[in-house]
Amino acid sequence: MDKTCIIYGSSTGTCQAIAEKIAGKLGVGSADVYDVANISAETVGGYANLLLGTSTWGAGELQDDWYDGLEKLKGADLQGKTVALFGCGDSESYGDTFCSAMGEIYDGLKDSGAKFVGAVPTDGYTFDDSAAVVDGQFVGLALDDVNEDDKTDERIGAWIEAIKGSL
Repeated sequence: MDKTCIIYGSSTGTCQAIAEKIAGKLGVGSADVYDVANISAETVGGYANLLLGTSTWGAGELQDDWYDGLEKLKGADLQGKTVALFGCGDSESYGDTFCSAMGEIYDGLKDSGAKFVGAVPTDGYTFDDSAAVVDGQFVGLALDDVNEDDKTDERIGAWIEAIKGSL
């Protein structure tokens, strides 16, 4: 596996805990796990792989720290890097915008020259709509650790198996 970092935005700690769980399963050290509030364009320069995670707020918005973080990543040279996305949402209370913030990150970076991996079929998810669904699949790993926490570990494991050959 090439040098990999995990960057997350978390307001309540859920997305941070997911990022740390993914890091543990991939063997990514804690020094390579970043809160998006603390990154710069230079931070990502030394990494071949970026795993980016956000929670979704309000009517499908990014976690607050991601607004500046996304601008920093847009200013970074992502050409040739591999990007995998993961998102946390609430499919029951916000089924019409489930994990939509993950779609905002994808939209912001899809023309960056990075290669995106880790799309996940929507089968087995209960939601009404999501900006993170492109061509019938989530652009990354969608998690509902509020209502479907019993599925989180299995979904993370399957996603890691799907992406690790690309990292």
